[in-house]
Amino acid sequence: MSASVEAAQVPRQPAGGYFRWTICVLLLFAAIINYVDRQVIGILKPTLTQVFGWSDERIYSSIVFSFQLAYALGFVFAGRFMDAVGVRRGFAISVSLWSLAAAAHGLAGLVPDQWRLPMLNLDAATGFAWVTLTGGAVGLAVARFALGIGESGAFPASIKTVAEWFPKRERALATGIFNAGTNVGALVTPLVVPWIALHLGWAWAFILTGMVGFLWVAAWLYFYRPPDQHPRLKPAELAYIRSDPPDPEVRIPWRALLPHRQTWAFAIGKFMTDPIWWLYLFWIPDFFHRNHGLDLKSIGLPLVVIYLVADVGSIGGGWISGWLMKRGWTANRARKTAMLLCALCVVPVMFAAYVKSLWLAVALISLAAAAHQGWSANLFTLTSDMFPRKAVGSVVGIGGTSGAIGGMFIAMLVGAILQATQSYMSIFIMAGTMYLLALGIIHLLVPRLEPARLQEG
Repeated sequence: MSASVEAAQVPRQPAGGYFRWTICVLLLFAAIINYVDRQVIGILKPTLTQVFGWSDERIYSSIVFSFQLAYALGFVFAGRFMDAVGVRRGFAISVSLWSLAAAAHGLAGLVPDQWRLPMLNLDAATGFAWVTLTGGAVGLAVARFALGIGESGAFPASIKTVAEWFPKRERALATGIFNAGTNVGALVTPLVVPWIALHLGWAWAFILTGMVGFLWVAAWLYFYRPPDQHPRLKPAELAYIRSDPPDPEVRIPWRALLPHRQTWAFAIGKFMTDPIWWLYLFWIPDFFHRNHGLDLKSIGLPLVVIYLVADVGSIGGGWISGWLMKRGWTANRARKTAMLLCALCVVPVMFAAYVKSLWLAVALISLAAAAHQGWSANLFTLTSDMFPRKAVGSVVGIGGTSGAIGGMFIAMLVGAILQATQSYMSIFIMAGTMYLLALGIIHLLVPRLEPARLQEG
């Protein structure tokens, strides 16, 4: 049913209040905290390498792998967990777990050196090899795994909250607002974390940023109730929230989606390109330290520039395809053209490790990060082009898991390459080509963006 027909059937009514936007602000801050806690370790990687005396790059890559593994596993079950316990309790548990885990990173220095944790990793010569983590690295890996489990609940909980608290006509706006928190978090982290680490020590950078999450949990438990149970919600606003026609949620099992090439097109796109964003989050500070001598005092501004430009790409990438469609282009042609432009804009990042100028390297990475965000905006939109609304959530879940699995591989691969070559050159070459390869595979699987024909029942 078209949006215009739905709008005709559901007469607009006064909102009756604005308390629902208080809930949206809570979701925004949850996203900010989520990204801060996720990104701290990347900024402190050069410091941690020196403190713990890591001589093998695969030690850090194994720690990053621990997060990616947990995030992939957690993403599979997080939605069902939120459905089972309710979003009020479920989101509080999720944030409490990841906040405790984030703060626990700061206690890694207390782990005895006798503690050992063997982890399977890649090796440039033999293919696979066991890397044994000891002492602080064990503590960081365990904390990182717990962080991944906790953070995997954030997106499903936020989406479920928006569905409970907003009518359909406002859900896209509410989702856009809370999702902007990831960009805010990416900007805040390089400004706050180096300052804390320089003045109080690296451990306090983890502890203080982690403890912020518990303040959020207190606010969440204080303010959040289901709309029909909330004492602060006026009857008129509740009626506005419930103004849509009944639309019972239908869960489409993954087994019903996996036979369709449209599912694989989206999942492969996520598998090949999500890891590049993880690369930027967890490894770019180390790249700037190695290639340009940046330390905690100087790393902040380049990272802020990169994520500011990435924000522009997030908006611009989605705008391009919409503008083309308004000019009469088909969704297939408009989406793929926008994705092709983004993929081409990523290509110059191949030269980031070759240039001698810091700000030229920042410019190349900024362009690639912006292009990634534009690519992602269009890639997510493909799901609504190819699947009925009731299946989109499940398809996004498959894609999210696929992207996290790709992140596991990139963590091991980057560590093995750095250990063998001590250079980011081949890593950036891989990053620069992955989007064009992914687009080619997507086009082979779905030459036209045709809706998948799902079996009912």
